[in-house]
Amino acid sequence: MNEVYEFLKNAGTYYLATLEGDRPHVRPFGTIDVFDGALYIQTGRKKAVADQMKANPRVEISAMHEGRWIRLSARAVLDERIEAQEHMLENYPQLRAMYAPGDGNTEVYRLEDAEACICSFTEEPKYYKL
Repeated sequence: MNEVYEFLKNAGTYYLATLEGDRPHVRPFGTIDVFDGALYIQTGRKKAVADQMKANPRVEISAMHEGRWIRLSARAVLDERIEAQEHMLENYPQLRAMYAPGDGNTEVYRLEDAEACICSFTEEPKYYKL
């Protein structure tokens, strides 16, 4: 998990794909955290992405960093614990202008049943089950 976390953290921006019905949606994200032994992402409850993950929790993430790319698939499971929100915002203090733990808008999602692959054109792929 640490290698996957470090890759996404170092990439800075990754792209999160969700589904709305049968229509895919992809958007840039930047939050990745390790809390309680799992990877977490964060968004606002008022955003369409939150509704999409609740309706269909299967998500995919992709990012590039230093000539390598990652593909990660997982189930995004809402974690309503204030401690999880606090941990995320401690690691992303710039988000405190828009979010606060327990504000009714901050949502953090644990990535469960995750599988990832880090690939490049010059190295063998590395596979991970988280």
